[in-house]
Amino acid sequence: MNTLVGTSRLIRFILRRERVRLSIWLLVLTLVPVQTANAFKALYPSEGSREQLVNTVATNPAFAALLGPIFGSSIGAVTAWRVGVIGSVLVGLMAVLTVIRHTREEEETGRRELLGATVVGRHAPLTAALMVTAGAGLVLGLLLAAGFLGIGLETGGALAFGLGFSAIALAFAMVAGVAAQLTGGAGAARGIAVAAVGAAFVLRMFGDGGGVPWASWLSPIGWFTQLRPFAATGERWWVLSLSLGLAVALGTLGYVLSARRDVGAGALPPRPGPAQAAPSFRSPLGLAWRLQKGSLVGWSLGLAVLGAVYGSVGDSIGDLLTDNPQLAEIFELLGGQQGITDAFFSTAMGILAVIASAYAIRTALRLRVEEEGLLAEPLLVTAVPRLQWARSHLYFALFGSVLMLGLAGLVAGATYGAIAGDTGQMWRVLGAALIQVPAVWVVAGVATALFGLAPRLTALSWGVLVACLVFGQLGEILQFPRWLLNLSPFTHVPNLLAADVNAVPLIWLLVTAALLLSGGMAGFRRRDIG
Repeated sequence: MNTLVGTSRLIRFILRRERVRLSIWLLVLTLVPVQTANAFKALYPSEGSREQLVNTVATNPAFAALLGPIFGSSIGAVTAWRVGVIGSVLVGLMAVLTVIRHTREEEETGRRELLGATVVGRHAPLTAALMVTAGAGLVLGLLLAAGFLGIGLETGGALAFGLGFSAIALAFAMVAGVAAQLTGGAGAARGIAVAAVGAAFVLRMFGDGGGVPWASWLSPIGWFTQLRPFAATGERWWVLSLSLGLAVALGTLGYVLSARRDVGAGALPPRPGPAQAAPSFRSPLGLAWRLQKGSLVGWSLGLAVLGAVYGSVGDSIGDLLTDNPQLAEIFELLGGQQGITDAFFSTAMGILAVIASAYAIRTALRLRVEEEGLLAEPLLVTAVPRLQWARSHLYFALFGSVLMLGLAGLVAGATYGAIAGDTGQMWRVLGAALIQVPAVWVVAGVATALFGLAPRLTALSWGVLVACLVFGQLGEILQFPRWLLNLSPFTHVPNLLAADVNAVPLIWLLVTAALLLSGGMAGFRRRDIG
């Protein structure tokens, strides 16, 4: 049988299933950059004001690590600097989640085996998922280019920006295609692919602002900044060939692995467990620890590395002129209130908190994964109460996020304090990280409430997280109304580094988190399993 037979029908089937989800991704990823460019036209209408901005931030490694380098003073160049890195991460996540959903997740649920029993070739599902994702990336690139051209930006820069996002989608789709062949579980495959996006982001940070320039060339996200859309010296079109080359190499590897493994199995053989279970498995919490410990350690180490990067470049912020009005305006839009260095770390800890929220959502939704995979029922037919089983996973979502934020803040503060010669800064930065915990718990509460009350809508938890990221990083620049920004729990986190803390917002965040968690548990206790 032709290994690709049935690909066209699977493409139509995936497009039908993804019509809402992909439409939302494309809409958000198109409107945010275009509207940011429009906002910069109003914020910096003159060439002189933009040149002052560029002169302020171009040579500072802290800005490069946080947002990427800036290569010109045009509206397009400033926009590419402000949203390019954030958008690249979101495009990468869109790609890996879409491919894993229609490859490894289909095998894990058994639907792939049903398709294989019909006239569908062995490589058709992987090919269909890759083509749909790559096609969505291309559509996104064309929409972005059209949007930038529509507001009067340069043709070359608009095409480079759009095709840069398309190249990222293609590269990470192939990364996910390989990850889907390695393991037998969708969760593990998704974890590998998302970790690859995170590694690309960290490498880009080291390359752009960490004093290791060659590291950017190891990252598809770094390739976007090296493409230099809207740069005053012109775009580097040849950089797009790096993404194409990576896509060809990883695509070939994915098909080779797909041909050599059984349906439902991974190329990496599962590690056999002991013949007898350890005493810790006598409780739901022990089982949850066994399932969650790898994820907890991996995410904690990842945030610690990010904290080290932020801490290493934080001292350079102090070299800038504090009375620069353009700089003050930038940090006001980024969430800072006073003090350049304090505003930088406030922003950095906010970004780490959003990442910790992603861990909290993933961990809380492990309950839904266990339920859909029919792994919860064998436990709940025993003497294990369902709420005890649910709480065992939520403990890791709540307290695991505290651990990783504390570790990241401690590493960032210690690194910054060692460079600045002021060890007391370690505790201030640690406090700025831990004060984000109530907002993270609200996001975890949203995921829990959806699991208990509307389990079919648990995917909306990720939409809430993306909204929090956009509101926090670009909401003020895009001039969103205050009531909309207030929907994000991170908007209400006091700036510990800039002023005395008002405990009232923290109390309300904790109360909101408690209500969401309680509502989710109450709903789960009353509804049917599955």
